[in-house]
This record gives sequence, C-alpha cells and structure tokens, in this order.
Amino acid sequence: MNPLQVLMVAAEAVPFAKAGGLGDVMGALPLALEKQGVRTTIAIPRYRGIDLAKFGFEPVPGHDVHHALLPDSSVDVFLIGNDKYFDRDGIYFDIDTGKDYPDQADRWIFFQRAVMDFFRIQPAPDIFHTHDHQTGLIPAYLRRFYRDSFPNTRSVFTIHNMGYQGLFPREAMLRAGFDDAEFYPTSPFEFYGMFNFMKVGITYSDVITTVSQTYAREIQSSKEYGYGLEGVLKERSNALVGIRNGIDDKQWDPATDKLIPATYTVDVFSGKLQDKQALLDRFGLDKTHPEWPVLAMISRIDIQKGFDLLVSVLDYLLSQDVFFVLLGSGNKETESYLRTIIERHRGRAGMRFEFDDASAHLVEAGADIFLMPSKYEPCGLNQMYSLRYGTVPVVRLTGGLADTVHEYNPLTHQGTGFCFRDYDPEEFRAAIDRALALWPDRKAWARLMRNGMQKDFSWTESAKRYVELYERILNSEFSAAR
Repeated sequence: MNPLQVLMVAAEAVPFAKAGGLGDVMGALPLALEKQGVRTTIAIPRYRGIDLAKFGFEPVPGHDVHHALLPDSSVDVFLIGNDKYFDRDGIYFDIDTGKDYPDQADRWIFFQRAVMDFFRIQPAPDIFHTHDHQTGLIPAYLRRFYRDSFPNTRSVFTIHNMGYQGLFPREAMLRAGFDDAEFYPTSPFEFYGMFNFMKVGITYSDVITTVSQTYAREIQSSKEYGYGLEGVLKERSNALVGIRNGIDDKQWDPATDKLIPATYTVDVFSGKLQDKQALLDRFGLDKTHPEWPVLAMISRIDIQKGFDLLVSVLDYLLSQDVFFVLLGSGNKETESYLRTIIERHRGRAGMRFEFDDASAHLVEAGADIFLMPSKYEPCGLNQMYSLRYGTVPVVRLTGGLADTVHEYNPLTHQGTGFCFRDYDPEEFRAAIDRALALWPDRKAWARLMRNGMQKDFSWTESAKRYVELYERILNSEFSAAR
C-alpha cells in the first residue's frame, strides 16, 4: 500500500520563514506526520529573507521554484517564486510602515494559483492541507478549476486565527478567477461587501480543522470568537474538528536546551535557579532578592493577548515582592504606557521590545510564573513551553489555554496552573494572587512544577489524529463541501 501523500500549503514555515505560531506548526507537524508514515510536502513563497544556499535549495528546471528538504528529514519543501510579490523584507506587511502591502490580495492569489499549476504536473497528493486565509482559495480552486488534474485529491483547511480572514475589495474576486455573478449576500465569496478568503476555505474544503478543541467550539458560538463567520462554521459543524497543536519537544527541552545557561530535569531542577539569575541579569533587575518570583510574558503586544488586563494590574503586582519581565513588541501606544510603569518600578521590572530565540528560551527557563491573559487564544504555544520548563502558567480559560492548563487544587495537589474565566482585571489579579499565595510553600510549588513538566505536549498524538482524519476524509466519512 502506498503511503498517504499530503501537500501542506502555507505562508510560512520554520526554519525558512516565520512571523508567528503558524511557522512553528509548519516546521514541526510535517516531521511528526513523517514519523507516522505520511509522505509530506511543504509549499511556501520564496521570500527575500530565505537563505537558499544555507538550506541547500536548488532551482526546479523550467519553473520559478526552488526545492530542498526540511532539515534532518525526507520532507520535500518547494519555494514558489515571484520577485514582484515576495522579494520583500516582510512576510505579511511592510516593515517600514507596519501596514499591509497594498497588493496583498494579488500576492496570495498568485501564490495559490502557482501552487495549483506547479503541482498539477507532479504526482497528485491525496490531501491538500491548507493553512489560514492566505491559502483559503485552494479548496475552491481544487473543486472548481483543477478537478481534472486532481481527481481524487481532498482538502483540509486549518484555521489558526479567526481574527485574520483575508478581506479584500470585490474586484479581487475577478482577479482570483471567479465569476462576479457569484458575489452576492450569503455566497461563499461575499462578506459584508468584501471578498473573504477564509470564508471560501471554510465553505469549499472537505474538512475544516482548528488548533484546539475549545477554539473549535468557541468560533461557532458567537461573533466575539467567530468574527462574523460563526454561522458559516455552524453550518459545517459536522466537518469542523479541533486538533491541538503540539510543540517541538526536542527544541524545547530544559534537559538538553543549548540556549540556556543551566539545564535541569523534572527530578532535579536546581539549574533553573541559575537560569533565573541569568534572566535577572539580562533584564537588568535587582539580583539581591532571588527568593522573589519572576512573572513573565512573551507576546505580541496586542489587545488579543490581554494587554489591557495587564496594564490594569501591573502597578499592583509590582508593589509586592515580585519581578516582571516582558519580551515582545507590537502596539506602540501600549509599549509607551508599559515603559512608564517600568520607570516607576526600576529594578523590579524589565522589558525588551524585541524578540530573539535565545531570549525566549531564557525567559521560559528562568521565570517562575508565566502570564497569558488572552482575550482569545486559538491554541497558544507558550503555556505548553512554560509547563515543560516548570514555569507555572496563569491563563484565561479560552481556546487552547483551557485545553492545556488546569487549575491547581491545593487539597488534591492536582492541576498545572492558575486559571480565570471572565475577561476581567479583577479575575486576572485573583488568579495571580492564588499563585503568589502558594509560592512560599516550596514543597507544594515543586509538586506543581512537576505536574506541568510531566505533561506530554509533543506532536505525536496530534499527528496521529491528523492521520486518522485524512483517512476518514478519503473514506468519504464527512458530508460533502459545497
């Protein structure tokens, strides 16, 4: 029996191009699928920032496409080229202005049509697995224009974040190759007068997945989570599946991590104290109080990530015997406000408005408590990194946070963190207060750390679920898409 063939199409993939969590997924899921016997291929745009020589990319004769293997694997990677659209520094937006490129629709229309045209001359995959709105037209192309080239191929469309749907003016629909007569209210293409790439993907794919079970329920429940597409999702609820993202448990392993000063294990985590001292050094904080807990965040500075809650409670927190560190960048107004708080609490709080991998690993290893008060969080990765590193998460019960962190019970000693449900600063503060109240009980805190460190958030189980899903699709177990 031939192995299952899956073509993954997305806008980014680690280690070649990354702007967010999607890149991590695209770098890790194909490797996990490979271990399950799936033959996986990746297609992303050829961006200016990709070092072709470093990764061994070679041109494909007769095409503006380059090919290499994902490092340390047999996963094929194809870079779809077009310097007009992708020979730029930014992936999604102009880094000089911080705004979307004005030709954003045309960039992604080109990419998707180029993928279809290139792979029609390759052996047809069993599954087109597309990710987010930048690839949302592919399920429609597959059904409408390319069925002769891919007669038995089926499609999966994965939603990583409903907040970014790919909304473009009506005329972009014509440039995408569709008939303008199909642009009418409730059609697969129209959304409040705009052409919606994500709506197309939801409507035409054989199966829709999203990155946690709770998020799959949330996005059907209200406009707050579904961003206006909750009704469309509910109509296809029988074909909507939540599969939690995993983490790269080799890259994120405190026992072997080469990016932190001292390694440690679930049995002996004394090395975490050395990492804490290095973290205080990195952020220029007072090292004379190693007994104080370090609270941390690694995040894009955006309202989605709960920064309005954070600024509401940060002065209160820093009036206590704690440290706070933040690694991230984003909304400039919020950054400025956070700087004023830092000035009031010199030596106790530090922020680096930037991101680099080494600092991220040091924060996870050196911090004691990790804050994720997200307004919504489709899956989240940092809470899983934190649990693996014995850094206790405080999270809002939404999306993947609700699926991966469970409230610690001091009576049974079960649970892995501290949680709150309503998007409210008082609830957030109460959850942090519960963590700080437990902190002096070093025996209980060590037990709590071990609870989290013993959890398995690798990609293995998630990859198995994807394989089962692919097989069910090929066996026609889901209701047909439009």
